[in-house]
Amino acid sequence: MRIAVVGATGMVGEIMLKVLAERNFPITDLIPVASERSVGKQIEFNGKKYTIMSMEDAVNMKPEIALFSAGGSTSLEWAPKFAAVGTTVIDNSSAWRMDPTKKLVVPEINASQLTKEDKIIANPNCSTIQLVMTLAPLHKKYGIKRVIVSTYQSITGTGVKAVKQLENEYANEKGEMAYPYPIHRNALPHCDVFEENGYTKEEMKLANETKKILCDDSVLVAATAVRIPVVGGHSETVNIEFTKDYDVNDIRRILHDTPGIVVQDNTDTNTYPMPLYAEGKDDVFVGRIRRDFTRDNAVNMWIVADNLRKGAATNTIQIAEYLVANKLV
Repeated sequence: MRIAVVGATGMVGEIMLKVLAERNFPITDLIPVASERSVGKQIEFNGKKYTIMSMEDAVNMKPEIALFSAGGSTSLEWAPKFAAVGTTVIDNSSAWRMDPTKKLVVPEINASQLTKEDKIIANPNCSTIQLVMTLAPLHKKYGIKRVIVSTYQSITGTGVKAVKQLENEYANEKGEMAYPYPIHRNALPHCDVFEENGYTKEEMKLANETKKILCDDSVLVAATAVRIPVVGGHSETVNIEFTKDYDVNDIRRILHDTPGIVVQDNTDTNTYPMPLYAEGKDDVFVGRIRRDFTRDNAVNMWIVADNLRKGAATNTIQIAEYLVANKLV
């Protein structure tokens, strides 16, 4: 099983390598790929040294699977070239997510849609993954009409440049800015670029990707995405309106019984999800589950997940595991 990791030296790429090792993914030959300036350098994986390759060399090796985390323009150019030699690409960028010919996959929800013919598979946006993990089982039981979500997103979602900006601000040093304003002691209601409708791309990803993953265009999602000075993961406050009445304890039971979700919901002991404790974990954590007393059939909850793991690297590798287990590569 030859596995290429494209973007191996980036923040998500490094986590991909870590998760591959942790989950004992069956690799016979690792092919780390990065930008031209990194070609020839070495990385370590499972105690062995590997030399970083160019895209062209990696394509020529015809890996069974290529895990991409190298940005949208790179994916648009190179994913089809890998696919053309028989490689199955699992792409972590936004390049293919809304392409009607490509599957957008969260394994716990819709991996069963995958076939051998799917040579480019899209990994959803990090904030979408933790949201739909929670919505999917509830939608099956109660039917979701409308979702209002506000995100509180880690700077790691922006990348190394943002982490460095925060570190510089902590140290009161000047440096390159990832954001138009300071992030230390601040909250920026500005994730990605603004679109003509006044929403950011990040907010519209939540709206559009959720419909595609749930296979239901009737589910309405309105989002506000906020960047905060946190590194452990993304948090979301979510208001869900169902088509029919529900029982709060049944909501907790459904979520508790859903693989990949951990319910942390006990106000007597101040038990609720926090990015501080989600960091480095693969689960989606849900708490503060309570009836919305202002609206019929609506519930409020709080959702937290490590955006670099379940929100990116782990979900990608879970897709790869499904492909291997079901002999689709």
